[in-house]
Amino acid sequence: MRRRRQEPGWLRGEPPPRWARFAPAVAMVVLVLAQSATPGDVELGYFLAGLPPVAAFAYGAAGTAVFAAIVILLIGVPSLGIAHAHGSDLATVSAVALLSVVIAWVRRRRDAQLVNVRTVAEAAQLAVLPPVPERVGPVHCAGLYRAAQQGTLVGGDLYDVRAGPYGVRALVGDVQGHGLAAVGTVAALLGAFREGVLDDAELTAVAARLDRRLLADTAEPALSDPAAPPGQRPELFATALLLEFPPGQDLVRVVSCGHPPALLLRTHTVSEVDVEPGPPLGLGLAGPTLPPVADVPLLPGDRLLAHTDGVTEARDAAGDFYPLATRVPVLATDPSGLLLAVWQDLVAFTRGGPRDDVALLVLTLAAATPDGPAHG
Repeated sequence: MRRRRQEPGWLRGEPPPRWARFAPAVAMVVLVLAQSATPGDVELGYFLAGLPPVAAFAYGAAGTAVFAAIVILLIGVPSLGIAHAHGSDLATVSAVALLSVVIAWVRRRRDAQLVNVRTVAEAAQLAVLPPVPERVGPVHCAGLYRAAQQGTLVGGDLYDVRAGPYGVRALVGDVQGHGLAAVGTVAALLGAFREGVLDDAELTAVAARLDRRLLADTAEPALSDPAAPPGQRPELFATALLLEFPPGQDLVRVVSCGHPPALLLRTHTVSEVDVEPGPPLGLGLAGPTLPPVADVPLLPGDRLLAHTDGVTEARDAAGDFYPLATRVPVLATDPSGLLLAVWQDLVAFTRGGPRDDVALLVLTLAAATPDGPAHG
């Protein structure tokens, strides 16, 4: 699964680029040729002493040792005419060369550890938020996720699509905070949602289950430390949009818990799904005051675009918000797919990408043509 602009670079665990491996050898040849073309009273050969440290960034200990040995040979043998190092000068160059070999060995070990840690971290994060399948029951799905925190795959946004005895249900949410600090809350909400898909006959009951999950997570630190001042106890809340496609019906049921409304794409028009929002999850209000349910009829070809506020609250240089509803009709014709087109347009609008987590989910009944999968 591809992820966004946060892939590790050369200095963060990726193999060095080809030019970095060729650079020390090219520099060595250039310096030797330059010294050969320079009058004897000008010595350029001592610049060769800087090559082993450069090689340490691109090669392992063995490769760096080869460069170091060649440099010591060129500098230490006067008959070659490259340099005339003696005594302390040659000892200094040898010490630098030895240190470069040690640095290369340590770097290779560190890179291997980083690869292992990153592999485990990616597997754990993908277990929390796996890519949505292309189809769940009669519903075609496409999702795009971009975490704000660099180097992570999962942040404070979430989505999921599951089939159960009461139809296909989808969840798009945004928990308090973002980055790795919010992953635990994301995992708790997704677990509660997947249980609700199987057990709860009403969509509002699923919302109530998610609300209780956050309340329980908030209460656990207070129970373990009753003496903690109320202001220091964590408060967890999340906005969420729940959608349900009942079996055999051309409609979608929508429950909003303080979440931005989904967009309905019908032919060349875009409109917000009209649903009265309930309170956010985690405030203890979903039990006695269940959020209202809106039934939205669907026509063949209709698409639902659910999103988090990382999209609509992204700003450009002038401080204007990203006009998602205005841009979608134009972007929907992009051959690369709607979600990828929205993301690229958002990056251009903000000149580099939003600073908040971004989640986009497109849902289409099977009679329509689905948007291609674009999970990041």
